Amino acid sequence: MNLDVISWTPHHTVRFLDQTLLPKQEVYREAATIDEMVEAIRMLRVRGAPLIGISAAMGLAAAAAREAKGGTLTPEWLEDAAARLAAARPTAVNLAWAVRRMRAAAEPVWRGRKAPAAVVLALRDEAQRIWDEDAEMCAAMGRYGAELIPAGATVMTHCNAGALATGGIGTAVAALYTAHEQGKGIRVVSGETRPLRQGARLTAWELAKAGVPVTSIVDSAAASLMAKGAIDLIITGADRIAANGDAANKIGTYSLAVLARAHGIPFYIAAPRSTFDLSVSRGADIPIEERDAAEVDAAPGAEVFNPAFDVTPAEYIAAIVTDRGIVKPPYGEGIRRLFD
Repeated sequence: MNLDVISWTPHHTVRFLDQTLLPKQEVYREAATIDEMVEAIRMLRVRGAPLIGISAAMGLAAAAAREAKGGTLTPEWLEDAAARLAAARPTAVNLAWAVRRMRAAAEPVWRGRKAPAAVVLALRDEAQRIWDEDAEMCAAMGRYGAELIPAGATVMTHCNAGALATGGIGTAVAALYTAHEQGKGIRVVSGETRPLRQGARLTAWELAKAGVPVTSIVDSAAASLMAKGAIDLIITGADRIAANGDAANKIGTYSLAVLARAHGIPFYIAAPRSTFDLSVSRGADIPIEERDAAEVDAAPGAEVFNPAFDVTPAEYIAAIVTDRGIVKPPYGEGIRRLFD
């Protein structure tokens, strides 16, 4: 699956597919400034933990090129721009991770007192590396994840962890694409994912576009399908994974994990190493973004609780698919080995 989700332009902007308009419209926009990229990330025009990191890196490089052209690129500008990007969304660890990499790439160039053009080149090269590495990690996760999917399986997923969320073919959905390409004859059930319906709007759209049989359901129908024996396994992505294996993902993921346990269905997470945060020991310490109440269609005067993510405890996760292989419990030891 090769979607034109994000790209460089010749005139120092980043071109991206506005995912808020899918599936009805395929509209591309450009971000030329830090403010425009922050807005794109906050408003979910670009979304998915890996793609957020890639977008921030590319946006920083493109905006730096424009600053250099105007003679205003300084270390202070770069620090401020990096901080604003990193704060755009607090839960997805890939965002802060990518921004740290960009700052680290620029630092030795600044120390060497080289021209601003050299800083821009270093930033552009690092952003491209982040993108290329993610595409490679996606392909690897697809291969490893497909090993967990038997022929003829019906697989449930939640939100969107596919090509629209990454620099490659996805994290969780990469396993679905690979299993489909291997001729396993799988079917996919995609939860709608309220309130912004990323599962129905995005996952179902890209799977159907790729010819993978997919059925979209309202989130509250998941338990009914499991009770009927219609689901063989569940695989989702993650936005941050703690050192003990607790995983934060789109709100509703924890519910699926609990239901899977109740029905004896294996529940898997797929995420690249950039999504692991070893500085966080457990899921309770992961910051959870709360989004605008306007996203929820509630009665006037009613209070709204609109968290973007929840945390699935490691004990509910049968395995974590990574770009370095499949990690099984006990997760603390297995996760540490990923970074040896």
